[in-house]
Amino acid sequence: MTSTSSIVPSMLPADQTSIRRINLSLVLRTIARTGLWSRARISSETTLNKATVSSLVGELIERRLIREGEVERGGLGRPGQLLEIDPNHVACVGVEISVDYLAGFVLDLTGAVISGRRIYHGVRAPAPDEILNRAAALIRELISAAGPRVIPSIRLGIPGMVDFATGTLVYAPNLRWNDVDVATSLAALLDIDRGRISVDNEGNAAALAEYTTGSAAGTPDLVLVTGAVGVGGGVIAGGELLRGSLGYFGEFGHMSLAGDDVLCGCGRTGCWEATVGLEAILDRTCAPDDPLREVDDLPSRLAELSARAVAGDRRTVRGLEESGRLLGRGASALVNVFNPAVMMFGGTFAALADHLVAPLTEELRARIVAPSSAGCRVEFSRLAFDAAGLGAAHLGIEAIFADPASVTPGNTFARTAGSS
Repeated sequence: MTSTSSIVPSMLPADQTSIRRINLSLVLRTIARTGLWSRARISSETTLNKATVSSLVGELIERRLIREGEVERGGLGRPGQLLEIDPNHVACVGVEISVDYLAGFVLDLTGAVISGRRIYHGVRAPAPDEILNRAAALIRELISAAGPRVIPSIRLGIPGMVDFATGTLVYAPNLRWNDVDVATSLAALLDIDRGRISVDNEGNAAALAEYTTGSAAGTPDLVLVTGAVGVGGGVIAGGELLRGSLGYFGEFGHMSLAGDDVLCGCGRTGCWEATVGLEAILDRTCAPDDPLREVDDLPSRLAELSARAVAGDRRTVRGLEESGRLLGRGASALVNVFNPAVMMFGGTFAALADHLVAPLTEELRARIVAPSSAGCRVEFSRLAFDAAGLGAAHLGIEAIFADPASVTPGNTFARTAGSS
């Protein structure tokens, strides 16, 4: 599992408690990155003295974030106990709220999936209360699947502009939500403390999933463009997830790349989403009365569209070629701005990759200003529509790695929320 950030010492004065938290994080990240290491090797790697490492390791074991394994063999001097991340005590829950579905995952501290579930609404963009009640039920189910593990927090990814600090969904045109205090509402439904709920943009969560577990995991400069009904994404720059000054980063779908006669679901004209979003793709590939438009299961709908293209249906083939060109046009602007090593496409675009890749890459080559396509390679996500839910759970893991002292031994959160 790739960590989302490195530990950078603060330039401000720090008390001993703050220094210890930083060092706890440093040791935990070192063990996660390197696998089975002894205390002596951790001391050498981190430059912390052996007594300090021994104390920090003792606390991490007490908090049940790490555990001792077998005895180190082949080294010089006295053999030491090897240390590893403990997957059996702490878990993180991540949920994506999308226009058509809910997707949730519970991961152990190594990032392994304990359980996952997807639920389709059946009705496009239900009211907030209805979706949040369903989300609460899904979270209880995931917590139950986690068994006796401690779950320090619940993380959500939602399409739209999210105030990360308050957990409020400020504006989501495709969900048709405005100023919904998701964190407070969901905490009340689960009967848990508001501070245990964290809300982020689903594009940010999906980008984090690609960075931690996707095919381009560990790539420090990565741009993700993903789509379901709308179009969004996220950016990893220098190994850090970008959020913007107010947390509204990643609204790629609302870049003005189309003509003023093209109306977007946000109420504005000219948005990229209006030309490459799901509805635009269906308009190019399907007749108005095509029953494929009404299929609730998005992956099944896209699989049928792909099958039609493979079978040579002319309208489908032409429509996907045009969609690929328009996708490449917008993506080229992102490459010119961010100069990523990887331009990743997820969601709808990954499901239709075989039919989009040729026109997309041709458009990129023509429009990227720097030579050799700015050193950027194109990839399509293997995480499909699971990326945002997985990424939300990884945000919880990252929070633990950033502050291991936040995990309290014997925490009963999982049992309390699971029985609500």
